[in-house]
Amino acid sequence: MTAYDIIKKPVVTEKSDMLKREYNKYTFEVNLKANKIEIKKAVEEIFKVKVLSVATSTKKPVTKRHGMKLYKTSPVKKAIVKLAEGNSIEALK
Repeated sequence: MTAYDIIKKPVVTEKSDMLKREYNKYTFEVNLKANKIEIKKAVEEIFKVKVLSVATSTKKPVTKRHGMKLYKTSPVKKAIVKLAEGNSIEALK
């Protein structure tokens, strides 16, 4: 997997914006098969920053109902990446 296959897109919510401003943590949606080491290397390669830590969480698929039809949501894996002091990702500001 390349770095661009691992990092799918940034997560832009109020909570992720607060983490970015106060704690220098950035949130990304990542590939389900990627581990923390791969995520760290991908962020460092793409954005040219120093990563201190990576926290991941996986949201499992949920069965939902729309009228008489049942469907499953897609599984999603998010990574919260803490950058070293003085580093920031300008594209996400």
